[in-house]
Amino acid sequence: MKAVDDFARLKQEGRKISMVTAYDAWSARLVARSNVDAILVGDSAAMVIHGHSTTLAATVDLMAIHTRAVASAAAGKFLIADLPFLSFRMGIPAAMKAVGALVTSGAQSVKLEDVAGHEDVIRHIVESGVPVMGHIGMTPQAVNQFGGFRVQGQTEDDAAKLMRQAHALESLGCFSIVLECVPAELAARITSQLTVPTIGIGAGIGTDGQILVLHDVWGLDMSHVPRFVRRYIDGERVLTDALNEYNADVKAWRFPEPAESYS
Repeated sequence: MKAVDDFARLKQEGRKISMVTAYDAWSARLVARSNVDAILVGDSAAMVIHGHSTTLAATVDLMAIHTRAVASAAAGKFLIADLPFLSFRMGIPAAMKAVGALVTSGAQSVKLEDVAGHEDVIRHIVESGVPVMGHIGMTPQAVNQFGGFRVQGQTEDDAAKLMRQAHALESLGCFSIVLECVPAELAARITSQLTVPTIGIGAGIGTDGQILVLHDVWGLDMSHVPRFVRRYIDGERVLTDALNEYNADVKAWRFPEPAESYS
């Protein structure tokens, strides 16, 4: 996937869209060699890479650094970058400055959370020629308002609110919408009512596509594994075993061998 139009085409053709996060050049290079469709440079970098407990510590400067690194190695993959906490809530000029920082760092589009209160910002970004991906449900930047990372849309009123938000984002020109931690039946219903594709994370099989944090796919963080994560390799064990083998070889005088040394 190389262009924003590919998202609509895949939905029209009934083909699923696969996405993962990436935060640096080496992992982006591996994703670029895979069949995964698109990459999100997520503000989850604040948690996955920098060790914070939420995404709120991500800044525009931090996101630009990670976006630039990923873009340097992600040739052939459509690249989306997260607008971090409050960067799009301080008016159009501040939001456009943040968008400019991410796009000039290599992003082909931006993602932002929620919709109420920044409709004008979304419309302005789209009208400025930058594709926008929406994000509703469990929006991590609102974690303090939600009282933690919790499933959204479980009551009739909350489900109706999410449906309204999805239609609002579509009408504002978003090319796709992430549904995070939403009941599967509701996510499927939202998906069926939209012409733009939905990307699920913890939202069941009925969305148009799926996204996971790359480190979760690779099993690199075993400390907390959300219900919606599927680990495709025990990466933590594989990498730790490799380090232990290296350590053993060094201490047993098995590394380096003559072939690994210069004369």
